[in-house]
Amino acid sequence: MTNQTSVTEFRLLGFSDICELQILHFLVFLFAYMAAFMGNFLIIVLVTLDHHLHSPMYFFLKNMSFLDLCYISATVPKSMVNAIMQRHSISFHGCFLQLFFFIMFGTAELALLTVMAYDRYLAICSPLRYGTVMNSRACVQMAAGSWLSGTLYSVLHVGNSFSLPFCGPNFVHQFFCDIPPLLQFSCSDTQPNKVHNIVLALCYGLICFTFIFVSYIHIFNTVVRIPSAEGRYKAFSTCLPHLIVVSLFIGTGFFMYMKPNPRVPSTQDMLAPVLYAVVPPVLNPIIYSLRNKEIKGALRKVKRQGWNMATYFQ
Repeated sequence: MTNQTSVTEFRLLGFSDICELQILHFLVFLFAYMAAFMGNFLIIVLVTLDHHLHSPMYFFLKNMSFLDLCYISATVPKSMVNAIMQRHSISFHGCFLQLFFFIMFGTAELALLTVMAYDRYLAICSPLRYGTVMNSRACVQMAAGSWLSGTLYSVLHVGNSFSLPFCGPNFVHQFFCDIPPLLQFSCSDTQPNKVHNIVLALCYGLICFTFIFVSYIHIFNTVVRIPSAEGRYKAFSTCLPHLIVVSLFIGTGFFMYMKPNPRVPSTQDMLAPVLYAVVPPVLNPIIYSLRNKEIKGALRKVKRQGWNMATYFQ
């Protein structure tokens, strides 16, 4: 067997070694990161300070915005530094931590999206029980459970992959540490680890997807029986942004992790992770704010006050 201690760092090759394209990479990721930061931070501030938004739905939305900030911060800042400094190395432990937090925040967000589907189910299908079931304590417990499940999943998923010996080469054809390309560097047979990761991902994803699917079957059955068109529109308008976010988040991640991973990836293979690592945190604030009258109303009030939030929210 080859030397198992030879890999002490990895080389994140990114999208290109051409200087001009690396600058473009930096600028695009800088724009995406700033858009995600400003959009999600604005939602956190509005929900925290506006008492009209102190409801379970917006409590979970605020938590999701915070998760989005953490999620994109796990990979994009390091990638921007590598691009602008033309320095592509990341230590073994740095790679482990990056992947651990990336998967933890991602799976915690999936669990939170499942909780949000349950919240919509209760609000539409059982409005008389909604206030009793979705009390402050229950909301905090559900949000904490989402974080805990994401942490546990990441421990099992990343720990299983990094328990393998790595011999090299250490060139990762990606802009961040991700499990599919890392498994190619192992000195030992990775098939059991791949099966473990796939089964774990399918179980976690299937539980969340099934819960979301069943919740929306009940929601749609209830909504179509609402007599007024205005009532149906209002119910659908609270669910549509959540459905779009769920489809984007699950669809892109499932596509990337279930497809075969060639040793030398194509340009499409290298760009695909952007769809689930960068795009969702950027689009989520836009999706929720464009379809949400309360968020837009709170934002308009802040603008009329010249962004003087302290005065407005007294």
